[in-house]
Amino acid sequence: MSFPLLTVTALVPAVGAILTAAVPAARRTAAKWLALLFSLATLALAVLVAVRFEPGGDRYQLTESHAWIADFGVRYELGVDGIGVALIALTALLIPFVIGAGWHDADPLETSSSRWRPTQGFFALILLVEAMVVISFEATDVFLFYIFFEAMLIPMYFLIGGFGDRAHAGSDENAAAQRSYAAVKFLLYNLAGGLIMLAAVIGLYVVAGNFSLQEITAARAAGTLDMATNTERLLFLGFFFAFAVKAPLWPLHTWLPNAMGEATAPVAVLITAIVDKVGTFAMLRFCLGLFPEASKWATPVILVLALISIVYGALLAVGQRDIKRLVAYASISHFGFIILGIFAMTSQGQSGATLYMVNHGISTAALMLVAGFLISRRGSRLIADYGGVQKVAPVLAGTFLIGGLATLSLPGLAPFVSEFLVLVGTFARYPVVGIIATIGIVLAALYTLVLYQRTMTGPVKEEVRTMPDLRARELLVIAPLIALLIGLGVYPKVLTDIVNPAVKHTMSDVKQTDPNAELSIQNLEAAK
Repeated sequence: MSFPLLTVTALVPAVGAILTAAVPAARRTAAKWLALLFSLATLALAVLVAVRFEPGGDRYQLTESHAWIADFGVRYELGVDGIGVALIALTALLIPFVIGAGWHDADPLETSSSRWRPTQGFFALILLVEAMVVISFEATDVFLFYIFFEAMLIPMYFLIGGFGDRAHAGSDENAAAQRSYAAVKFLLYNLAGGLIMLAAVIGLYVVAGNFSLQEITAARAAGTLDMATNTERLLFLGFFFAFAVKAPLWPLHTWLPNAMGEATAPVAVLITAIVDKVGTFAMLRFCLGLFPEASKWATPVILVLALISIVYGALLAVGQRDIKRLVAYASISHFGFIILGIFAMTSQGQSGATLYMVNHGISTAALMLVAGFLISRRGSRLIADYGGVQKVAPVLAGTFLIGGLATLSLPGLAPFVSEFLVLVGTFARYPVVGIIATIGIVLAALYTLVLYQRTMTGPVKEEVRTMPDLRARELLVIAPLIALLIGLGVYPKVLTDIVNPAVKHTMSDVKQTDPNAELSIQNLEAAK
């Protein structure tokens, strides 16, 4: 039997979580270093997965398949395509930076007699989330995917509700109440989506007789799976609803600003840059793969919802007074672009959407982590409490600016390539939708530059006059992210070569070709 690389890649952070949680309470520093060590080991394994993956080879590679619950047709099946490889790499890459940025976020609170922050638990939960996200990107058994899709809600609930942002106005009791509200809202929204998906998963088994993604898609392609039109549409809606909550797509988005606002900055990165990507990834792998006809049927409505997310999220970001909530609403706008690219049903759009998942993860991590460093210095999330920071902390201001420029998709930085491909792919099939979506670009420039102007420029406020610049640990966290934003902006081919073959398979699942190819086929048939 070949080495189970995918299993080990998901198992290492899970083992790291157990060992980190078992470190004695007095050995907080040892727990931090242990968590960082296991996150780096996971990153090394993710690099090995990427190296062993052959873009021109089989659709799903490094596959593993073992009987699990045989009586119900459930198997332990893993496999990765190019999209899964890219997102596993993103997850494994960001977790060490999340741990480094949150190095002191779970230290005991000296100013509060009512709460003690268990450092070991904080870092163990982060590693546990990483393990569940990685196996979600690997699972090709629908039931196996569902288990970890839902299970990751538990550690995320405790990370949001138990380790909230210290920069909170009001009493400890008020802060705890708002954290609890945000955590419960996150849990209820996602559980509701998950329960609806569970009904659809059971319905899929009744129709298909198994949970294997590869077997079901092969049966559909061969015409041996008989699925009634209305049944397929109902099952699609059950899956899509859960993924749209996780993504998040308007109007199922309202949990995200609360969760990101109340969580620490590293946990906010964990939410929007890593966990939420499971939703958009699943739209590509499961919605389009299992229910191609229903996906095309629902496309017009989904495109409208994506457009609303783009414009609505950007407009609310413009009006925000809270730095972290601004980034949250900007992310809602960006997820609208990702979903737009997926359901544009063009290879450019879907390639752009996949790149957008990766590039948004890196750019949001850079911006949110620098914002977290800024907030920890001043003790406030309110934009109005800042001014003139660039004069006292120029390196902090400079990295904040680069993160912001990446968020607005400045040419030369990684998100520009993905946003450009999404818009080109959308315009090719739905020109009106593509034109409306460009409003999001204009609004992104507005909320990003206004945020920078109000916090970093102008007269130096008295409260920030003694603000220190980025320290060595903070620079070590941010500098690689900035380098990646520039490197992938200049040379995105390293990602597109991996992603494009998987996109071709997805386009084949839904029996779609690009508009230019369709036109060429029509001309050829007319000539005949």
